[in-house]
Amino acid sequence: MRESGVGDPVAVERIDAQQLAEDLEDSPLRGKPLRRRLRNFRPAVENYLASLSGPRPYMQRLNEIEQATERHEQRLAEAWDALAAQCGGDHDTFARRWRRLAERWRLDDANDLIERHNRFFPVESRLPMDPRTGDFVLLDGRPYERRPLDTDWILERFPVERRSAA
Repeated sequence: MRESGVGDPVAVERIDAQQLAEDLEDSPLRGKPLRRRLRNFRPAVENYLASLSGPRPYMQRLNEIEQATERHEQRLAEAWDALAAQCGGDHDTFARRWRRLAERWRLDDANDLIERHNRFFPVESRLPMDPRTGDFVLLDGRPYERRPLDTDWILERFPVERRSAA
């Protein structure tokens, strides 16, 4: 280590400085002050402590809802294909049987998770309320509540008209 003042720039530093000057020539921000980034927040102790225990319950539940939904979609796709093969080209028989199967399909596991999500999510996530309406705020412009899975949900993904599903 040497104890001298600022020395002459080395070749690499000169090249970097030259490239920076060239980049700044065409910059629309040249000569204008940069916008200040306000840092008017303070990390709360309770958020720090909550993060130490891993994902919050609503996060785990949302993951379980997604997994349960994917399992149902997979099983429904298999059942749809099997019934389509069984019915051959008879569209009316396929439509009648598929609608009956969709009405009897048990979605209780996913719907239980969805019901718990809709009940506990606002509290667990500390979702703020809109003082004008008294309702919880929207998330990305949509309500936080999830729609339960039902026969309509099945028929949206796997319609009775095989041609429209293909």
